Amino acid sequence: MSKISNTQTFDLGSFSRRKFLKTTALAAGALALPLGPVFAADKPKVGLVMKSLANEFFKQMQAGAEDYAAKNKDKFDFAAVGMKDERDFAAQVDAIENFITQNYNIIVVAPADSKAMVTPIAKALKAGIKVINIDVALDKGAKKKAGIDLAFFGPDNRAGAKLAGDALGKALGKGGKVVILEGNPEADNAKERKLGFDDSVKEYKLKLLDSKTAHWETEEANTLMTNFLTQHPDIQGVMAANDSMALGVVKAIDAAGKSGQIKVVGFDNIPAVGPLLKDGKMLATVEQYGAQMAAMGIDYGLRELKGEKFSGWVKTDVKLITA
Repeated sequence: MSKISNTQTFDLGSFSRRKFLKTTALAAGALALPLGPVFAADKPKVGLVMKSLANEFFKQMQAGAEDYAAKNKDKFDFAAVGMKDERDFAAQVDAIENFITQNYNIIVVAPADSKAMVTPIAKALKAGIKVINIDVALDKGAKKKAGIDLAFFGPDNRAGAKLAGDALGKALGKGGKVVILEGNPEADNAKERKLGFDDSVKEYKLKLLDSKTAHWETEEANTLMTNFLTQHPDIQGVMAANDSMALGVVKAIDAAGKSGQIKVVGFDNIPAVGPLLKDGKMLATVEQYGAQMAAMGIDYGLRELKGEKFSGWVKTDVKLITA
């Protein structure tokens, strides 16, 4: 029985280079967990519940999980579910309920709502299902009220956002005029990224002109940024809490004829931002290894199914990405 009572760090960058094999006692040179005879008679069923598949980050997460599952198809059965958009909370609740009804053994979930998802997850735990919380932490107060102790496997979103915010602060200097596009207010990672951006604003003495949510969505961010440019024509920098919103920001800046004049930072390092970084339309983003995170979540679920127990925070990697 291994219990994580204090915050530990898990390097997802290393996972991609397969150093993770040693960490999890896997066979060298493979991504297959030696599950042993406990699963010989009946393969466990693993379900992954993600946020919006309109978001490239979660498409990457799904692809990473499916690749891992394909390499281990003799070890477990796998299904993945995503939402149609970032506020389709009911779809996540329905997915959990369906996995319970279908007698899944493991559910790996990236919650869209840190409080609302606690109730269905508590129901799954009561049914004997192993639940692995990745990417977005569940609300501590809600977990305590529900009487559940569930580890969080994911990044330090505040520290990651500060990496991006610091890059912007260094580029603009004291007094730089910035706006923030926040994520879903119901999600813990949105709150943490806002705090990280605020830390950078304070440290670099930037002037925060406005801060509003665009709910992680590209088109909503485009509309919001268009309004920001009208209200604050002297904007010099933008902190977007994810890259989907950063894409909308860049689109609005281009439409206003200010391409390359306003520095933009994001979070997630989705493929679409690569050319924008190269062309100078974005200054920086933050890699948080979504594909590897999903595979890690499945692995930890399998380990719990074999009897291990995890609690606290297993901290995963973040890295600043620039041109």
